Amino acid sequence: MRKIHWGVLGTADIARGQTIPGMQQAVHCELTAIAGRSIEKARAYQETFGFRKAYGSYDELLADPEVEAVYIPLPNHLHCEWTIKALKAKKHVLCEKPLAISEAQAAEMFRVAGENSMLLMEAFAYLHSPFMQAIKDELRFGSIGEVRYLESAFITGRRPDTDIRLRRETCGGALFDLGCYDVSTALWLLEKEPDTVLANAQFSEKQIDLYTSALLLYDSGAVANLNCGMLLPHGRLDRFHIFGTEGEIVSPVEFNQCGEIPYYLVRDGVRLQKTVTVPNNYMLEVEQLSRCILGFEMTHVSRDFSLRNARVMDRIMNAIGYWERNP
Repeated sequence: MRKIHWGVLGTADIARGQTIPGMQQAVHCELTAIAGRSIEKARAYQETFGFRKAYGSYDELLADPEVEAVYIPLPNHLHCEWTIKALKAKKHVLCEKPLAISEAQAAEMFRVAGENSMLLMEAFAYLHSPFMQAIKDELRFGSIGEVRYLESAFITGRRPDTDIRLRRETCGGALFDLGCYDVSTALWLLEKEPDTVLANAQFSEKQIDLYTSALLLYDSGAVANLNCGMLLPHGRLDRFHIFGTEGEIVSPVEFNQCGEIPYYLVRDGVRLQKTVTVPNNYMLEVEQLSRCILGFEMTHVSRDFSLRNARVMDRIMNAIGYWERNP
Protein backbone atom coordinates (compact mmCIF):
# COMPACT_ATOMS: atom_id res chain seq x y z
CA MET A 1 0.00 0.00 0.00
CA ARG A 2 1.34 3.39 -1.01
CA LYS A 3 2.04 5.69 1.93
CA ILE A 4 2.74 9.42 1.90
CA HIS A 5 6.09 10.42 3.41
CA TRP A 6 5.21 13.04 6.03
CA GLY A 7 7.39 15.55 7.83
CA VAL A 8 6.50 17.69 10.84
CA LEU A 9 7.77 21.25 10.91
CA GLY A 10 8.05 22.01 14.61
CA THR A 11 7.72 20.43 18.04
CA ALA A 12 4.68 22.27 19.43
CA ASP A 13 2.45 20.79 22.12
CA ILE A 14 -0.39 20.18 19.64
CA ALA A 15 1.99 18.09 17.53
CA ARG A 16 3.29 16.04 20.45
CA GLY A 17 -0.01 15.51 22.24
CA GLN A 18 -2.50 15.22 19.39
CA THR A 19 -1.44 15.30 15.76
CA ILE A 20 1.62 13.04 15.73
CA PRO A 21 -0.20 10.29 17.70
CA GLY A 22 -2.98 10.68 15.12
CA MET A 23 -0.46 10.40 12.29
CA GLN A 24 0.78 7.13 13.78
CA GLN A 25 -2.73 5.71 13.31
CA ALA A 26 -3.20 6.92 9.72
CA VAL A 27 -2.74 3.99 7.30
CA HIS A 28 -1.49 6.14 4.41
CA CYS A 29 1.01 8.10 6.52
CA GLU A 30 4.68 7.31 7.11
CA LEU A 31 6.49 9.37 9.74
CA THR A 32 9.54 10.28 7.71
CA ALA A 33 11.06 13.40 9.27
CA ILE A 34 10.77 15.77 12.23
CA ALA A 35 12.37 19.22 12.47
CA GLY A 36 12.89 21.37 15.54
CA ARG A 37 14.67 24.56 16.40
CA SER A 38 17.38 22.34 17.89
CA ILE A 39 18.57 18.93 16.75
CA GLU A 40 18.36 17.68 20.34
CA LYS A 41 14.63 18.34 20.55
CA ALA A 42 14.04 16.88 17.10
CA ARG A 43 15.94 13.72 18.04
CA ALA A 44 13.87 13.40 21.22
CA TYR A 45 10.72 13.42 19.08
CA GLN A 46 12.33 10.99 16.66
CA GLU A 47 12.99 8.56 19.48
CA THR A 48 9.53 8.98 21.03
CA PHE A 49 7.44 8.69 17.86
CA GLY A 50 9.60 6.72 15.44
CA PHE A 51 10.45 9.28 12.75
CA ARG A 52 13.17 7.98 10.45
CA LYS A 53 15.00 11.31 10.27
CA ALA A 54 15.51 14.32 12.53
CA TYR A 55 16.60 17.81 11.49
CA GLY A 56 17.79 20.79 13.51
CA SER A 57 16.16 23.34 11.22
CA TYR A 58 12.95 23.63 9.22
CA ASP A 59 14.84 24.46 6.03
CA GLU A 60 16.75 21.16 6.21
CA LEU A 61 13.51 19.20 6.36
CA LEU A 62 12.04 21.12 3.41
CA ALA A 63 15.17 20.32 1.40
CA ASP A 64 14.65 16.57 1.91
CA PRO A 65 13.40 15.21 -1.43
CA GLU A 66 11.83 12.18 0.24
CA VAL A 67 9.34 14.27 2.24
CA GLU A 68 6.10 14.69 0.28
CA ALA A 69 3.88 16.47 2.80
CA VAL A 70 4.41 18.50 5.96
CA TYR A 71 2.31 19.30 8.98
CA ILE A 72 2.92 22.81 10.36
CA PRO A 73 2.08 23.35 14.05
CA LEU A 74 4.08 26.57 14.43
CA PRO A 75 2.75 29.70 16.22
CA ASN A 76 0.08 31.68 14.36
CA HIS A 77 2.39 34.41 13.07
CA LEU A 78 4.61 31.83 11.33
CA HIS A 79 1.91 29.89 9.47
CA CYS A 80 1.99 31.99 6.32
CA GLU A 81 5.80 32.20 6.05
CA TRP A 82 6.51 28.51 6.49
CA THR A 83 3.50 27.27 4.55
CA ILE A 84 4.65 29.28 1.55
CA LYS A 85 8.22 28.03 1.95
CA ALA A 86 6.96 24.45 2.10
CA LEU A 87 4.72 24.86 -0.94
CA LYS A 88 7.57 26.35 -2.94
CA ALA A 89 9.69 23.36 -1.88
CA LYS A 90 7.00 21.18 -3.51
CA LYS A 91 5.54 19.84 -0.29
CA HIS A 92 1.83 19.43 0.32
CA VAL A 93 0.82 21.20 3.54
CA LEU A 94 -1.49 20.56 6.46
CA CYS A 95 -1.29 23.81 8.44
CA GLU A 96 -2.62 24.13 11.96
CA LYS A 97 -5.63 26.36 12.57
CA PRO A 98 -6.05 29.26 12.20
CA LEU A 99 -4.52 28.92 8.75
CA ALA A 100 -3.52 32.59 8.67
CA ILE A 101 -3.97 35.79 10.63
CA SER A 102 -5.96 37.40 7.81
CA GLU A 103 -7.93 36.54 4.69
CA ALA A 104 -5.24 38.25 2.60
CA GLN A 105 -2.57 35.92 4.00
CA ALA A 106 -4.77 32.86 3.47
CA ALA A 107 -5.48 33.87 -0.12
CA GLU A 108 -1.76 34.27 -0.82
CA MET A 109 -1.05 30.85 0.69
CA PHE A 110 -3.62 29.20 -1.57
CA ARG A 111 -2.32 31.16 -4.56
CA VAL A 112 1.16 29.75 -3.99
CA ALA A 113 -0.30 26.26 -3.52
CA GLY A 114 -2.00 26.48 -6.89
CA GLU A 115 1.06 27.97 -8.57
CA ASN A 116 3.13 25.00 -7.38
CA SER A 117 0.43 22.33 -7.94
CA MET A 118 0.47 21.44 -4.25
CA LEU A 119 -2.41 20.78 -1.84
CA LEU A 120 -2.97 23.01 1.19
CA MET A 121 -5.49 22.21 3.92
CA GLU A 122 -6.27 23.94 7.20
CA ALA A 123 -6.02 21.58 10.18
CA PHE A 124 -9.49 21.73 11.67
CA ALA A 125 -9.38 18.13 12.87
CA TYR A 126 -12.88 18.20 14.38
CA LEU A 127 -14.47 18.98 11.01
CA HIS A 128 -13.42 15.50 9.85
CA SER A 129 -15.39 13.89 12.66
CA PRO A 130 -18.44 11.78 11.77
CA PHE A 131 -20.05 13.54 14.74
CA MET A 132 -19.99 16.87 12.91
CA GLN A 133 -21.30 15.15 9.79
CA ALA A 134 -24.17 13.69 11.80
CA ILE A 135 -25.14 17.14 13.10
CA LYS A 136 -24.91 18.61 9.61
CA ASP A 137 -27.09 15.82 8.25
CA GLU A 138 -29.73 16.55 10.91
CA LEU A 139 -29.87 20.16 9.73
CA ARG A 140 -29.93 19.27 6.03
CA PHE A 141 -32.70 16.72 6.60
CA GLY A 142 -34.76 19.35 8.44
CA SER A 143 -34.80 17.52 11.77
CA ILE A 144 -35.29 20.78 13.67
CA GLY A 145 -36.77 22.85 10.87
CA GLU A 146 -35.11 26.14 9.90
CA VAL A 147 -32.20 27.17 12.12
CA ARG A 148 -32.95 30.35 14.04
CA TYR A 149 -30.23 30.41 16.71
CA LEU A 150 -26.84 28.74 17.11
CA GLU A 151 -24.71 29.14 20.21
CA SER A 152 -21.13 27.94 20.36
CA ALA A 153 -18.74 28.40 23.28
CA PHE A 154 -15.10 27.47 23.83
CA ILE A 155 -13.73 28.91 27.08
CA THR A 156 -10.72 27.63 29.02
CA GLY A 157 -8.69 28.60 32.08
CA ARG A 158 -6.51 31.68 32.35
CA ARG A 159 -3.01 31.18 31.02
CA PRO A 160 0.08 33.15 32.07
CA ASP A 161 0.95 36.12 29.88
CA THR A 162 4.17 34.34 28.89
CA ASP A 163 2.18 31.52 27.25
CA ILE A 164 2.63 31.57 23.49
CA ARG A 165 -1.16 31.69 23.10
CA LEU A 166 -1.27 35.03 24.93
CA ARG A 167 1.70 36.81 23.42
CA ARG A 168 1.15 39.71 21.07
CA GLU A 169 4.17 38.97 18.88
CA THR A 170 2.83 35.50 18.08
CA CYS A 171 -0.69 36.82 17.30
CA GLY A 172 -2.18 35.13 20.33
CA GLY A 173 -5.52 35.60 22.01
CA ALA A 174 -8.81 33.85 22.59
CA LEU A 175 -10.27 34.48 19.14
CA PHE A 176 -7.31 33.11 17.19
CA ASP A 177 -6.72 30.15 19.50
CA LEU A 178 -10.29 29.16 20.44
CA GLY A 179 -12.76 31.37 18.61
CA CYS A 180 -11.74 29.97 15.25
CA TYR A 181 -13.53 26.79 16.38
CA ASP A 182 -16.72 28.72 17.10
CA VAL A 183 -16.59 30.63 13.82
CA SER A 184 -15.87 27.52 11.78
CA THR A 185 -18.69 25.65 13.54
CA ALA A 186 -21.19 28.34 12.58
CA LEU A 187 -19.97 28.50 8.98
CA TRP A 188 -19.82 24.70 8.65
CA LEU A 189 -23.33 24.10 9.97
CA LEU A 190 -25.15 27.15 8.59
CA GLU A 191 -23.26 26.92 5.28
CA LYS A 192 -23.20 30.67 4.63
CA GLU A 193 -21.50 33.84 5.76
CA PRO A 194 -23.29 36.31 8.03
CA ASP A 195 -24.65 39.55 6.68
CA THR A 196 -23.68 41.49 9.81
CA VAL A 197 -20.95 40.90 12.41
CA LEU A 198 -20.98 42.48 15.87
CA ALA A 199 -18.33 41.77 18.50
CA ASN A 200 -16.72 42.94 21.72
CA ALA A 201 -13.79 41.75 23.80
CA GLN A 202 -12.00 41.95 27.12
CA PHE A 203 -8.27 42.60 26.69
CA SER A 204 -5.31 41.88 28.95
CA GLU A 205 -2.67 44.44 29.88
CA LYS A 206 -0.62 42.94 27.04
CA GLN A 207 -3.49 43.87 24.67
CA ILE A 208 -4.48 40.27 23.93
CA ASP A 209 -8.15 39.36 23.95
CA LEU A 210 -8.88 37.17 26.97
CA TYR A 211 -12.55 36.94 26.01
CA THR A 212 -14.37 37.68 22.77
CA SER A 213 -18.08 37.52 22.10
CA ALA A 214 -19.44 37.80 18.55
CA LEU A 215 -22.88 37.87 17.01
CA LEU A 216 -23.23 36.71 13.41
CA LEU A 217 -26.51 38.05 12.07
CA TYR A 218 -28.25 36.80 8.94
CA ASP A 219 -30.85 38.65 6.91
CA SER A 220 -33.01 35.52 7.22
CA GLY A 221 -33.29 36.26 10.94
CA ALA A 222 -30.89 33.53 12.06
CA VAL A 223 -28.32 34.41 14.72
CA ALA A 224 -25.06 32.73 15.71
CA ASN A 225 -23.84 33.68 19.19
CA LEU A 226 -20.15 32.83 19.59
CA ASN A 227 -18.10 33.05 22.79
CA CYS A 228 -14.45 32.24 23.40
CA GLY A 229 -12.10 32.98 26.24
CA MET A 230 -9.17 32.11 28.46
CA LEU A 231 -10.41 33.29 31.84
CA LEU A 232 -12.11 30.52 33.82
CA PRO A 233 -10.78 29.87 37.35
CA HIS A 234 -10.88 26.13 36.57
CA GLY A 235 -12.22 23.69 34.00
CA ARG A 236 -13.47 24.51 30.51
CA LEU A 237 -16.71 25.26 28.69
CA ASP A 238 -16.90 23.59 25.31
CA ARG A 239 -20.25 23.04 23.54
CA PHE A 240 -22.75 24.11 20.93
CA HIS A 241 -26.54 24.28 20.89
CA ILE A 242 -28.80 24.82 17.88
CA PHE A 243 -32.44 25.95 17.94
CA GLY A 244 -34.69 25.54 14.93
CA THR A 245 -38.32 26.27 14.17
CA GLU A 246 -39.28 22.67 15.01
CA GLY A 247 -36.78 21.57 17.63
CA GLU A 248 -33.23 21.80 18.92
CA ILE A 249 -29.92 19.95 18.91
CA VAL A 250 -27.81 19.88 22.06
CA SER A 251 -24.11 19.02 21.77
CA PRO A 252 -22.50 18.96 25.25
CA VAL A 253 -19.21 17.45 24.07
CA GLU A 254 -15.74 18.87 23.58
CA PHE A 255 -14.30 19.74 20.18
CA ASN A 256 -12.14 16.88 18.89
CA GLN A 257 -13.58 14.34 21.32
CA CYS A 258 -13.43 10.73 20.18
CA GLY A 259 -15.18 7.54 21.26
CA GLU A 260 -18.94 7.06 21.62
CA ILE A 261 -20.19 10.65 21.43
CA PRO A 262 -23.79 11.59 22.27
CA TYR A 263 -25.94 14.45 21.10
CA TYR A 264 -29.59 15.18 21.81
CA LEU A 265 -32.41 15.89 19.40
CA VAL A 266 -35.34 17.64 21.08
CA ARG A 267 -38.74 17.81 19.36
CA ASP A 268 -42.24 18.28 20.81
CA GLY A 269 -40.89 17.98 24.33
CA VAL A 270 -39.20 14.63 23.61
CA ARG A 271 -35.44 14.43 24.14
CA LEU A 272 -33.84 11.70 22.01
CA GLN A 273 -30.21 10.72 22.56
CA LYS A 274 -28.21 9.75 19.50
CA THR A 275 -24.66 8.38 19.56
CA VAL A 276 -21.89 8.59 16.97
CA THR A 277 -18.74 6.46 16.96
CA VAL A 278 -15.80 8.81 16.41
CA PRO A 279 -12.17 7.77 15.69
CA ASN A 280 -9.19 10.00 16.47
CA ASN A 281 -9.96 13.24 14.62
CA TYR A 282 -6.28 14.03 14.09
CA MET A 283 -5.81 10.67 12.40
CA LEU A 284 -8.83 11.43 10.20
CA GLU A 285 -7.43 14.75 8.92
CA VAL A 286 -3.98 13.33 8.14
CA GLU A 287 -5.47 10.27 6.48
CA GLN A 288 -7.85 12.45 4.45
CA LEU A 289 -5.11 14.71 3.09
CA SER A 290 -2.96 11.66 2.36
CA ARG A 291 -5.78 10.21 0.26
CA CYS A 292 -6.11 13.57 -1.50
CA ILE A 293 -2.40 13.52 -2.35
CA LEU A 294 -2.86 10.02 -3.75
CA GLY A 295 -5.64 11.37 -5.95
CA PHE A 296 -8.55 9.58 -4.29
CA GLU A 297 -10.42 12.59 -2.81
CA MET A 298 -10.76 16.36 -2.64
CA THR A 299 -9.76 18.20 0.53
CA HIS A 300 -12.54 18.03 3.10
CA VAL A 301 -11.66 21.44 4.55
CA SER A 302 -11.63 23.29 1.25
CA ARG A 303 -9.91 26.43 0.05
CA ASP A 304 -13.25 28.24 -0.17
CA PHE A 305 -14.20 27.27 3.37
CA SER A 306 -10.89 28.42 4.83
CA LEU A 307 -11.13 31.74 3.00
CA ARG A 308 -14.68 32.26 4.31
CA ASN A 309 -13.53 31.43 7.81
CA ALA A 310 -10.58 33.85 7.58
CA ARG A 311 -12.89 36.55 6.20
CA VAL A 312 -15.32 36.28 9.12
CA MET A 313 -12.41 36.17 11.57
CA ASP A 314 -11.16 39.41 9.97
CA ARG A 315 -14.55 41.00 10.52
CA ILE A 316 -14.58 40.03 14.19
CA MET A 317 -10.98 41.15 14.68
CA ASN A 318 -11.83 44.51 13.17
CA ALA A 319 -14.96 44.82 15.33
CA ILE A 320 -13.00 44.31 18.56
CA GLY A 321 -10.11 46.54 17.41
CA TYR A 322 -7.47 43.85 17.83
CA TRP A 323 -4.99 45.29 15.35
CA GLU A 324 -5.36 48.84 16.64
CA ARG A 325 -4.03 48.02 20.11
CA ASN A 326 -0.39 48.37 21.07
CA PRO A 327 1.04 46.56 24.12
